[in-house]
Amino acid sequence: MYIYPDNLKSKAVLWLWQLRDIGVIGVGALVSVLAVTQAGFLPPIVVTAAYAFLTIRFEDTSILDFLRYACAFFIGRQQLYEWRMAHE
Repeated sequence: MYIYPDNLKSKAVLWLWQLRDIGVIGVGALVSVLAVTQAGFLPPIVVTAAYAFLTIRFEDTSILDFLRYACAFFIGRQQLYEWRMAHE
């Protein structure tokens, strides 16, 4: 079931993820299952599950987007403050 956005310029979503994220999660799940069954190696499945959780979309914003914005605000970009006296 595809749910298209109201303005048709946004990306299509499937359930709670964008279609690109569904592809990444699917490939990650396949690699994770192979890693667990063939080598008993668990980190890929943990990374895939974390990515799936972080890319859940609510009202066109994901947790990963929020973390990116927060890092850019607090770490990445310089904040500029201008102090002025109001002349009344």
